[in-house]
Amino acid sequence: MSTINVSPTPTPLTNTNGVLPHDVPADATPPPTFDVSIFKSYLLSLLPPVLGASAEELFSLFDDEFEERVSRFAAEGGGVIYVVKVKEDSDEDVPPRYYYQLASQLTYSPSNAMALALIKRGHALDPLAPLATQLHILNLFGGEETPYESLHAVVSCGVKPWFDAFVGARGSGKEGDTKMGIPMTKKKFAELELSLLHLQQNVEIPETHLIIHPVIQRAVEQAQTTNVRPNISFIPARHLNDSTFLNTLHSHVNQWIKSIQAVTKLSRDVSSGTASQEINFWLSLERALEGIEAQLRSEEVNMVMECLRNAKRYHATTSFIADTGLNSAMDLVHKYNQLMKDFPLNELLSATDLDKIQESLVLIFGHINRKLKLSPYPIRRALPLVEAISRDFNDQLLRVLTSHRLPYTPYETFDRLLSQTLNIFRTWDDLIKEFTNVAREVTRKRSEKFIPIKVVPAHAKLQERVRYLRDWRKQHEQLAVMTGPTKGLTTLAKEVGGMDMEEEVKEAYEVIKRIDVLDVSVEGTEIWVAAENAYNERVARVENQIIARLRDRLGTARNANEMFRVFSKFNALFVRPKIRGAIQEYQTQLIDSVKEDIKRLHDKFKTQYRFSEAYHMSQMRDLPPIAGAIIWARQIERQLLAYMKRVEDVLGKGWELYAEGQKLQSESAAFRKKLDVRPVYDAWLHDINRRDMAVNGRLFEIVRLRGGGFQLAVNFDPQTITLFKEVRNLLWLGFQVPHMITNMAKDAKRVYPHAVSLMETVRTYGQTLDLVEKNQGIEWLVAEYRNDAQRMVAKGMNIRWDHFVNHYDTARFVSGADGRDNRHIQFVREFASVVSVLQDKTNNVIDLYRDILRAVEDLATCPYTSEAFLELLSRIQAAVYNLHFSV
Repeated sequence: MSTINVSPTPTPLTNTNGVLPHDVPADATPPPTFDVSIFKSYLLSLLPPVLGASAEELFSLFDDEFEERVSRFAAEGGGVIYVVKVKEDSDEDVPPRYYYQLASQLTYSPSNAMALALIKRGHALDPLAPLATQLHILNLFGGEETPYESLHAVVSCGVKPWFDAFVGARGSGKEGDTKMGIPMTKKKFAELELSLLHLQQNVEIPETHLIIHPVIQRAVEQAQTTNVRPNISFIPARHLNDSTFLNTLHSHVNQWIKSIQAVTKLSRDVSSGTASQEINFWLSLERALEGIEAQLRSEEVNMVMECLRNAKRYHATTSFIADTGLNSAMDLVHKYNQLMKDFPLNELLSATDLDKIQESLVLIFGHINRKLKLSPYPIRRALPLVEAISRDFNDQLLRVLTSHRLPYTPYETFDRLLSQTLNIFRTWDDLIKEFTNVAREVTRKRSEKFIPIKVVPAHAKLQERVRYLRDWRKQHEQLAVMTGPTKGLTTLAKEVGGMDMEEEVKEAYEVIKRIDVLDVSVEGTEIWVAAENAYNERVARVENQIIARLRDRLGTARNANEMFRVFSKFNALFVRPKIRGAIQEYQTQLIDSVKEDIKRLHDKFKTQYRFSEAYHMSQMRDLPPIAGAIIWARQIERQLLAYMKRVEDVLGKGWELYAEGQKLQSESAAFRKKLDVRPVYDAWLHDINRRDMAVNGRLFEIVRLRGGGFQLAVNFDPQTITLFKEVRNLLWLGFQVPHMITNMAKDAKRVYPHAVSLMETVRTYGQTLDLVEKNQGIEWLVAEYRNDAQRMVAKGMNIRWDHFVNHYDTARFVSGADGRDNRHIQFVREFASVVSVLQDKTNNVIDLYRDILRAVEDLATCPYTSEAFLELLSRIQAAVYNLHFSV
């Protein structure tokens, strides 16, 4: 089919690539027909360098159907067209020759050396636009080898990175990506890449096809057509005794044994390949053995064996299965595949982020440790299998970390990624320890020959590089921050005619950006060392400027506190040896100051809490002794930590690793051990548990005095009051007080107001009775009030403290619980009231009685006149009246 131009003008000139110039106007209607010559010129320009062909060799493309194929492809119907490079059949001595075909459908053949796919980006080709902007070009390599490697390269090196780059440039965030299904697409890409890799790594198990004699084959087919089970009766009788026929069958059986043995004796070196190859080998071997077993159960094989047994050739039939080794091989492979089946290696190989890698390691080693106890898979093979997993783990980590372009990431992201990576390495170490224990246990149980259980991880160099890189970037970031505009070092350096330190640090870091920081090969390590040396040379000039500024500031500091402020501001830089060495003299001076402060704190602690000022202040603030001692020790500990923070300000982070810091750290640790308040708390707890602090027993008790006699007292231990105060303060301080002691303290707190009231009432009662005894003449006057008080005491002798505790619990849950139990609380109030009345009456009577006695004494010495006698007798009479009314 030829192409007809719509315009009457001649066909316009094209450039060397077969592209129409842009300055030729296009007709709006009708649409232009695609010119096949443009496509031909494009192919002649494209194919020679891509396919390695000369222009003359390409003329086989342009056959009679070329224009029809191209027109169909250019129209809206076709989407792709293939240029296939085909190898001609020839002798091996003759150099290979090729011819080329244009096809709309692709078929695979070993003679296809290469295929170039031209894929349209739009519905139809536009003759006015360059073909380069309208076509995708994909090179598909062929030949005798499988295309798995080239397809894997296309996906892993082309399609997948382009997709990741596009998604990364959009920057819609993790949540937005999840909504659009991007993580799932990434996982599918990873799974496709992994599947192609597995296809490359599969160990080819030879297929076994048992040779069947034509006579046997015909006999079986004849039996099947008559729906009768095949037997030797279907074989002509002349063959059953024909030695040639029998010898042929015998020969076939021997060939079967050899071909089956080629599979049953198949093995591989587990240390030479990947973990996938080892897993796929045993799974494929099991499938191959099952196929052989299915063939051996076929009617043809049974008939061959029956013929040989009929001819009494038993040596060919009796040991047939044993000679093949099929049963033992099947049993062994089946047991090994207890480990290999459902092996979660794909979870690792298809992991797209660090979290997935860590989860996959836990799954893999959980599977191995569980299945090794069930499967007889040898430990000597399990060790190199784990090492192969380590290689896969190393490759996957490199793939994920490299995709983040670590030198270009912000420090927060960089530190998070490497911290997470180091955490994954720690997870690997923990899992390897568990695997080693399982391997030793399994070896012991199986009584296998002893072998050292040691796994050499392939990621050891990467782990070391990651750890070093994290520390290196941290030091760089500290330097970058300190030379940034917020710290003022750069401005000060410029003012004194120095360099722009911020810019200098950035330029030094640019050297690192240009290399692969995770390349741990010999060449990669050499490149890293060279780049780090170049970085250090530029940074050394910045360090010299910083040293000059620091020494200037420290030199102008008026006292130690100002020096501490300077050190606390710039202590992030003290991990750099050069800066640290330059300011060592000031560090020594300030460290001595901190040592003196710690010594004074130690002396303060030696005086002990009971003899300190804090003890008296605690008593004033009603703090119990144990809680006060704990608070005092913690105050000292806080001061010690503040001094240690000063040490860090002076020496920088990691100060305890230096010589002067190690001694100070050991002294501080010893001091902090002495300040540990746990022993104080434990001793108090032991004392409380040893003593009976429960609130129970009678309200009053009679106490025998040393000088003879008895005294009324309240049966309430003062330590019980201290108990609930201690518990309250210890709970505030964060201690876990046992439930039993807490309940005792709650009981003490409930009766505390009543106990204090009773103690005060009994003390007042005792003092009042002492006054009555000292004033013998008033006993009868206050006898009634004294009897009231004694009746209250007698009443209280039958009351127990338990009633007060139980009343509190009842009153919480029972409304209006002021009946029988409430009388105990009422008793406390009544007793206090009665004793108060007794005290008041006694004091009044004593005052009036003393007035009467003074008046009577004055009668003996007053003037002997009626007026004097009248005055004194009137005073006596008034006192008697007052006694009458007050008593």
